Amino acid sequence: MKLKLLLFSAVIVLASFQQKKDEPLTHQTINTETDKIFDKLVKIRRNFHENPELAGKEKQTQEFIKQYLLDLGLKVEPDVYGHGIVGILEGNKKGKKIAWRSDMDALPNNFPDKVDFKSKIDGVQHGCGHDVHMAIGLGIAEILSKNKKLLNGTVYFIFQPEEETFVGAKAMIEGGLFTRIKPDEIYALHVSALPVGKIMARPNEMFAYQKRVRIKLKNELSNEEAKELSQKIYRKLFRTRENTKPWDIQFLADPNLGLSNPNTIFQDYLFMDKDFRIRTKENELLLEAYVYETNKSNQQNIIPEIEQVIKETKYKDLLVSIDYIQNNPTIQNNEKLTDQAINTISKVYGKQSVLPDYGQIPYFNDDFAYFQQKVPGVYFLLGGSNLEKGIIAMNHAPNFMVDEECLRIGVKSFSSLIAERLKP
Repeated sequence: MKLKLLLFSAVIVLASFQQKKDEPLTHQTINTETDKIFDKLVKIRRNFHENPELAGKEKQTQEFIKQYLLDLGLKVEPDVYGHGIVGILEGNKKGKKIAWRSDMDALPNNFPDKVDFKSKIDGVQHGCGHDVHMAIGLGIAEILSKNKKLLNGTVYFIFQPEEETFVGAKAMIEGGLFTRIKPDEIYALHVSALPVGKIMARPNEMFAYQKRVRIKLKNELSNEEAKELSQKIYRKLFRTRENTKPWDIQFLADPNLGLSNPNTIFQDYLFMDKDFRIRTKENELLLEAYVYETNKSNQQNIIPEIEQVIKETKYKDLLVSIDYIQNNPTIQNNEKLTDQAINTISKVYGKQSVLPDYGQIPYFNDDFAYFQQKVPGVYFLLGGSNLEKGIIAMNHAPNFMVDEECLRIGVKSFSSLIAERLKP
């Protein structure tokens, strides 16, 4: 009888051990591991910030990322396009395949930068937050690689060059990226002026549709006449909700006017850049400006409306043509994946961690849209502002700063998301 009890107890212990061994990666583990590497990630982000590289020149950045991924034990695909690089993390068992994109390039500017770790390269800055994105991408790779025996499936870490020029994503695809890797889903983030600790996403469009229009006229107008005509076009192509100014992006994070308010000013609008670029080329006068439209179906009306404005002026016989000279795709979040991702993060880290998004942002866009044309994906905004500390994460603006706590939030939140998505 005693022998039977001992054997039975041993079976129970072994079964318990096996069950524990096969348990999925827990979010408590992710939080603990993230805290352990946080200081290191801050140093990595600051190193990127001090050593920025423009689109097409990300050589040192690529070398650092490649070595980091190799040290984590990931397979590396370095020759996809330009200075892009892909790290491949294979879990313990076969399963879903998920890609995470981080962009790499910096901006050509000399904006004021209040931090102690300023750029060492004159005229080049990480003024958009790509240094933060890369540090978060490496952090997620480290957390998941340390626990790969608990993962079912594969994670691809795509470090993409040349985002600022809207070239890199499309070029990586054309270079055969998705013949080498075949993700089922793809995700990315962008640090933003939202409060630190907050994450935001919405199904479908995150940004307004942005197009650059060129109006060609016979070169018979004075500079003053060209300015007058451009302002007539600007005033005509103008539609906003009553008493709203959606071009005033300083209010993106405002609780009363911003994206998280159902009555946000950043919805249902059409407007143009007020200041057109006016120049001559051979015997033609060119008027160029960006148009921002939130409604996809209204885009077809833009050129006819401009044409009608010109026809109502004394310059109607001088019109040569109206064309789009830049017509980039817009971020389109997959509805199902977006809802699932928001629910997952809210469940793990609380509803307060995710803000609703009721609007579309003008001026900005991301060539991650090209990836989304091939693979269902979600693009998130990650808060980096901390008003109490005087930190405002307004991208492409003087004194752009981030509260580096967003590194911790990004790594743990999206490591947890990927871990949940990989569950069988």
